[in-house]
Amino acid sequence: MNGLIMAGQLLLGLSLLVILHELGHFLAARAFGIKVEKFYLFFDAWGFKLFSFKKGDVEYGVGWLPLGGYVKIAGMIDESMDTEQMAQPAQPWEFRSKPAWQRLIVMLGGIIVNIVVGVIIFWMLTFKYGQTYTVNGKLTDGISVGSIGKGIGLKNGDRILAINGSKLIKFEDAISSKVLFDGAQLTILRGNQTLYISVPDTILNKLSKNDKENFIAPRYRMARVETVLEPDEKADKQSFFDKLFKRPSTKPVYPAYAAGIKKGDSILAVNGKPVTFFDQFKDEVFANKGKKISIAALRGGKEINFDVNVGKDGTIGIGPRFKMPETAHVSFGFAESLPIGATMAYSTFLDNAKGIGKMITGKLSARNISSPIGIAKVYGSTFDWVKFWTLTGLISMALAFMNLLPIPGLDGGHVVFLLIEMVQRKPVSEKVLEKAQIVGFVILICLMVFAFGNDILKSFGR
Repeated sequence: MNGLIMAGQLLLGLSLLVILHELGHFLAARAFGIKVEKFYLFFDAWGFKLFSFKKGDVEYGVGWLPLGGYVKIAGMIDESMDTEQMAQPAQPWEFRSKPAWQRLIVMLGGIIVNIVVGVIIFWMLTFKYGQTYTVNGKLTDGISVGSIGKGIGLKNGDRILAINGSKLIKFEDAISSKVLFDGAQLTILRGNQTLYISVPDTILNKLSKNDKENFIAPRYRMARVETVLEPDEKADKQSFFDKLFKRPSTKPVYPAYAAGIKKGDSILAVNGKPVTFFDQFKDEVFANKGKKISIAALRGGKEINFDVNVGKDGTIGIGPRFKMPETAHVSFGFAESLPIGATMAYSTFLDNAKGIGKMITGKLSARNISSPIGIAKVYGSTFDWVKFWTLTGLISMALAFMNLLPIPGLDGGHVVFLLIEMVQRKPVSEKVLEKAQIVGFVILICLMVFAFGNDILKSFGR
């Protein structure tokens, strides 16, 4: 069921964006009197389609291959590779008969629509929900530092004062692209000492395999135990091979429950070491994975000691209650939300450009490229309208950027050839365009296979 929810959200989000993208090409072509023969969501590869209908001169339909969509514009060398049509004399309603500047607008139409859609989504989200952020100045206990943060010199309890010399107001800015993409310098207060720590611009390679909490997070004080994982009699941990060879099923073991820890207990120490903060507790438990530890806890005013066998994953199956950091909320009017939404959209577009640039220079691994499988996982297994529209806005800007890349077959590839035509004042030969289209198609298929391979390997933890 969870997989269906993830796939459903992905399908809905991408379908909306693909239709709007192709609508940009469609409307621009119609505005210049260019005939559009097909408008398809998904590809009707090898002539197979889910359904179609014809209205006027245009065939509308849904293909079976959910890897995008297209509009077939008369007199244009595109993914349809309709060489028969191109062999005929040019007609006045065809793409190739129009001035280069009109054809350029038609090719940019989809990208422009994706940008406008992204801006509108972020604009409306800002107007409807405002912005909520963690007040950095109220993090008196500082930050909790994961393995990646420790690797660059940060320590638990550090307080971040500034990023590149600018005072840090919102804690979330410390884990934003301005830090993770640009190799920022953090001003740190450690005790009474002010330090400067540089974040390497290759840190995303490590974060791609971990969540941001393995970098830094607000530091939480330990409180009472809120949840203790209990065995579920219906749980069945049999693998495919267990079932195939009829091996006995194994029930999950939760160490804290087995040791007698209960909801409401207040953990005081682990192996005799006091744990005031959750990161202290987590680090001590993780350091003893697969071993036995002693935990001192307070229950009803009385101290109790437990012997707990830590799981091989370094956890014991409890969830403490935290005192959450102080947050602030800012609301914006309809008009003032627009520049904020536009800035968010622009930042997303710029982040995509920076990411590609880092891959080209080797500072960011290409393993960060995701296919629809990875995007579906980001949408998650529960439906949340705010998260759905936020991710859809991010993807809209990503589609705008990706389509602008100068790869034959993409809008950006067509734009490059049109710019060459405008400079040399004569069109690029149709044979060159046809060969470029084939090369671009091969490149895109290879990228798609690589992206799917990435996500499949990640699913197996590789």
